[in-house]
Amino acid sequence: MSRFGDLVSRQLDIFAEDGLLAEVRDAKERYDRAGRDEAEEAYGDYADTVDAVRDALADMRDTYARTLDDDAAEEYEAAFERAAMRRWRWLG
Repeated sequence: MSRFGDLVSRQLDIFAEDGLLAEVRDAKERYDRAGRDEAEEAYGDYADTVDAVRDALADMRDTYARTLDDDAAEEYEAAFERAAMRRWRWLG
């Protein structure tokens, strides 16, 4: 685990409390239940919601990374990306 492992874990725990993740689950459920006529629109809604989560996570990551020197920021960003992808595989 990198030196940023605990920090990133806490950051992702805080992010998990945000309503965006519930929106992803809801959008995925709507897509899964959608009939043939609604499936394309429902998938688009799901994809848009996933993109919103990616953007919010990137904002969180970048905001903290700006407080670090270049080498530490690079290490932190890598740790953040690994942890986020492990926690929410659908981000990939």
